[in-house]
Amino acid sequence: MTEQQNPAERHPTPDFPSQDQPHPGWTGPMDPPPDHGEETYRGSGRLADRKAVITGGDSGIGRAVALAFAREGADVLFTHLDGEKDDAAETVRWVEEAGRRAVPVACDVREEENCRALVDRAVSEFGRIDILVNNAAYQMSQPDGIEAISTEQFDRVMRTNLYGMFWLCKLALPHMPEGGSIINSTSVQAYKPSPHLLDYATTKGAIVTFTQGLAQMLIERGIRVNAVAPGPVWTPLIPATLPDTTEFGKQAPIGRPAQPAEMAPAYVFLASQEASYITAEIVNATGGTPLP
Repeated sequence: MTEQQNPAERHPTPDFPSQDQPHPGWTGPMDPPPDHGEETYRGSGRLADRKAVITGGDSGIGRAVALAFAREGADVLFTHLDGEKDDAAETVRWVEEAGRRAVPVACDVREEENCRALVDRAVSEFGRIDILVNNAAYQMSQPDGIEAISTEQFDRVMRTNLYGMFWLCKLALPHMPEGGSIINSTSVQAYKPSPHLLDYATTKGAIVTFTQGLAQMLIERGIRVNAVAPGPVWTPLIPATLPDTTEFGKQAPIGRPAQPAEMAPAYVFLASQEASYITAEIVNATGGTPLP
């Protein structure tokens, strides 16, 4: 049994050491190291023999979800960028240690043909897609305001966070059986946008709307669509995209950022049959920040 703890004291709290990485960022150099549930997550067979596709599964929330899904009995195909092969290998190791299949695929979801190839690979490997987790995302802080957001950056944020999700949902649907589940990653930024993340926050608001609309469209096919809205989470994206990480997460009422391991149970629940009456919902995991 997991020891009961004060949630504010369960994981490291700011101030953190100053650190900076080039995009996309890697897990190894982070201080403190992120917790993906490697030593703590205990499965109970809730996703036995499910076949899952997770974008951005090499690190952060995606790795924690892949690990948890595997320990719940699912096989996992996940995406990573070309520069993230070492992190992807670590995700493979943890999934395979859980006794499940891990299929890493280098894929940039900004291109429709890449998404098509990804779905084709998943069907070739697994025969079907029971769970689709749209988790890949891009952000880049621009403290100097909208004038500093280039068209190139805006396009990259939109295509990574929205286009990829749209294409993968559309392409995966013919291969999803009744009882399937789509889970999108939105953010506290959808409701309380930080000015320096204007373009990123815009996409996260759109993901909320897309999730709720698609859920109503697909329930007649027996497929549920939900989303998780994390608050600040300690992942490689943070030192790779924010100018100062020393106080990251301090603004949350809980006083610290979440660890990826704290997000994974929400995805497991939404993917499981225990959530059979839940669709078009946003599970807020914000560390105490009230949301609508």
